[in-house]
Amino acid sequence: MPDRVRSAIGRVRRRVQRRLRSRIRRTPPETLAALGVAAIAGIAVFVVAMTVFAYHSSNHDEGVYLQQAAMLLEGQLALYPGELADAFHPWFFIEDGDRLYPKYTPVPAAMYAVAMALVGEPRVTLAAIAAANVFLVYRLGSMVADRRVGLVAAVAFAAAPMALVTTSVFLPYAPTAALNLLFIVSYLRGVRDGSLRWAGVAGLAIGLAFFARPYTAVSVAAPFVLHALVTTLRATGRGTLATARSNVVDLPDPIRRNLLTGALGLLFVGVTLAYNRVLTGSPLVFPYQVFAPLDGPGFGRRRILGHSIEYTPELALEANRHVVEYLLTRWMTAGGIGSAAALAGVAIAARRWVASTSGDGVRRTAGGLLAGVLVTVPLANLAFWGNYNVLGEMGDPTEGLIAVIGPIYYFDLLVPLSVFAALAAVVGWRRLSDRAAARAARFDRRDADRAARAVRVLAIGAAVIGLVLAGSVTASLVSEPLERSATQTEKYEAAYEPIESTTFEDDLVFVPTPYGDWQNHPFQYLRNDPGFDGPVVYALDRDPVADFTVIDAYPDREYHRFTYQGEWTADPDQHVRPKLEALDVHRGSTLTARTTVGVPDRVSRARVRLSSETGESAYLGYGIADPGESMTVNWRLTPEGVELPGAEAAGAEPTDSGSEMIPIGDDAESVVLTITLVQPDGGTLTYRQEATVRPAEAGTAGDDAGEETTDAAVEAIWPPERSVCTLVRECGTDGTYIPDDPDAHLDGVNFETTVRATE
Repeated sequence: MPDRVRSAIGRVRRRVQRRLRSRIRRTPPETLAALGVAAIAGIAVFVVAMTVFAYHSSNHDEGVYLQQAAMLLEGQLALYPGELADAFHPWFFIEDGDRLYPKYTPVPAAMYAVAMALVGEPRVTLAAIAAANVFLVYRLGSMVADRRVGLVAAVAFAAAPMALVTTSVFLPYAPTAALNLLFIVSYLRGVRDGSLRWAGVAGLAIGLAFFARPYTAVSVAAPFVLHALVTTLRATGRGTLATARSNVVDLPDPIRRNLLTGALGLLFVGVTLAYNRVLTGSPLVFPYQVFAPLDGPGFGRRRILGHSIEYTPELALEANRHVVEYLLTRWMTAGGIGSAAALAGVAIAARRWVASTSGDGVRRTAGGLLAGVLVTVPLANLAFWGNYNVLGEMGDPTEGLIAVIGPIYYFDLLVPLSVFAALAAVVGWRRLSDRAAARAARFDRRDADRAARAVRVLAIGAAVIGLVLAGSVTASLVSEPLERSATQTEKYEAAYEPIESTTFEDDLVFVPTPYGDWQNHPFQYLRNDPGFDGPVVYALDRDPVADFTVIDAYPDREYHRFTYQGEWTADPDQHVRPKLEALDVHRGSTLTARTTVGVPDRVSRARVRLSSETGESAYLGYGIADPGESMTVNWRLTPEGVELPGAEAAGAEPTDSGSEMIPIGDDAESVVLTITLVQPDGGTLTYRQEATVRPAEAGTAGDDAGEETTDAAVEAIWPPERSVCTLVRECGTDGTYIPDDPDAHLDGVNFETTVRATE
């Protein structure tokens, strides 16, 4: 590099450094401290999101927003899976012809998409939102009182269990709160400075908040809208109107600012209606209404999917009482101590409002409007049955979603609670200091100095004790939901182990449906690319016709089946044993199958049953002469049907034999083979395998030998789904066979099955 260029770069660097140092010197120390608190909050949220919520929370809506974010990066508002919509239907998506679209608006997802596009990790957005919320709370506290109150408010907000936990998951509550906060701060800046620029920012912020969560945005903005109307009416007079007719620029500042805020806010209301029109066909019908028409605010019959109640005002009061109680005692900084401080702060602000007659109008206005949020948000939540749904059991704060991610619909209340708690703390500290100084002044100079030092020591000690107490209470409160979520993460980590340990390049994985035909519910970590063309495609494992339809649409991929042994429940302590099994599609004019099973001790006889969906079955009985070994059963699949030959099974003597062909239909279906081993006392062990088969059209594909065939053929997905059941013939996923885990089954259990094409 030439010396001249190096010298120029050095001059630019020194100039930037000087300006940065100068800017830092001019910045108030409280602002610098607030920036530090915001940075710490962002880092804490990022760490919690990466560790405690590594596989997301028990609220499966997270997968909806992340899927939506991926769609936005591809320029899509909907998914277009065509005839495979049922196989790829994500949780909380609406099926409309050949497309699937989410019930949620795209604003929170767009925030996550930014980080996905820039750094490939959406949790960076969570950290940025956490930091932004903390710093905005600082700004708001500074407007309500002063910078010191703002700094304490920022600390109180950042330390609240709800701020940490709820912000660490991909849900819309913290992002929408950031927009609401930006609106509040910008609106008050506009009022204080008479700034059109900040009035415009306020309009954009509340407009975006409305697009994100309309009901929440209206409940937060209501006091400010009322204030805007009042100030506009006050500024409106006959002289003003006469001037306005001649020159709009001469309108009073309140009118101009409120018109700009309202115009930009209404612009996004229009965007919201346009979005509704594109997705639902009507600007006044939101996607969530299409998904569940009775899921919105209001009383009476409320319903979503199979869950419904009669939501009465009495039930609303009871549910919201519990939710608010848990917010104040378990999810606020220092629990009840912090909430009591917030109540004291409201009283202080109210007293200032009544007593003040000086030019402290902006702070009085800010405090009054913020107190108004404490009223409008709970009133709005009364009419929303979601607060009933977050409670697992009424009166138990350790059950339901509220035990894991908090009273999410009250997230915006954390802002005024933190500000008023900070106001009480700072005012209390100042009054204590002033009284101590006044008492010290009564002594002579030498004694006064000694008394002042003693007072300072006592005051510092009291502050340290208070901070330790508040910190220990907060740490205890936040540890409970984090421990619950960490246990949930351990469960998912164990379940996803086969997926995580496999490198996919061009694969198709069938996933189970424990909660119905939904993707990402509960396995929200397993999401498809918006074009369903990523290195791995996940499809629901459903009926034979549906599974073959998916395979036909992806003929050149490697196939797998993801399943597990056990029952999947919401209990984080109830784990399953996972299995990722490679699949092949075998084809031939005849497929000869061979099933070998282990025979535990004390087994005296066996009964074999082969059946198809036509309802017909074939049976064979065997006497077991040498238990503790194994037995093998041969059976055949043909285009006409399946057959259980009467030939002798290895390791057993036939007690009856003979089998007719069991017909199969013209489309795909399941064929079930069971081998039931019986002990003399009547105890049974049943090996069950369910194979997906279909007659194949002539000449559509090659057989197992790789040659083209024009004869009628049969196809089978292999290996079949295998389970081992005690005492019953069918036990679902509780008996799923796990070949590589010796602890998954009784001693002597072994289950192998092969198939080959024969003439």
